[in-house]
Amino acid sequence: MTQREELVEKIEELQEEIAQLRQALVSHAVVDQAIGVVVAVSGLRPEQGWEVLKTVSQRTNTKLRDVALHIVHWPDVGSLPAEIRPALRIALTEARAVHGSRPLVRQEHWCEGYGGVLPRKTE
Repeated sequence: MTQREELVEKIEELQEEIAQLRQALVSHAVVDQAIGVVVAVSGLRPEQGWEVLKTVSQRTNTKLRDVALHIVHWPDVGSLPAEIRPALRIALTEARAVHGSRPLVRQEHWCEGYGGVLPRKTE
């Protein structure tokens, strides 16, 4: 392999690494936002919200960033995919039982259509 070919190969490797790092930054931001939604809904601490997301991801065999995307878009879309909804409800119930949290939103403001998990959208 010539020196030029080696340089071209190295440039391609670095470009791929940059693309992966950019994707990781976007994924990280979405996961942080999803943790915020979980914390707001449940009253859990952020590290517990992270555990809830991991649990949902593992139980549904869905990539964590995909679970996070669904949860971030949940308030606007008004629903979660069928496999994520019950897994989230169970993970939140388990986390609340272990950590004894209080939801930040009073129950009378919850939407009935979300299994008592998501606050009503107010505009």
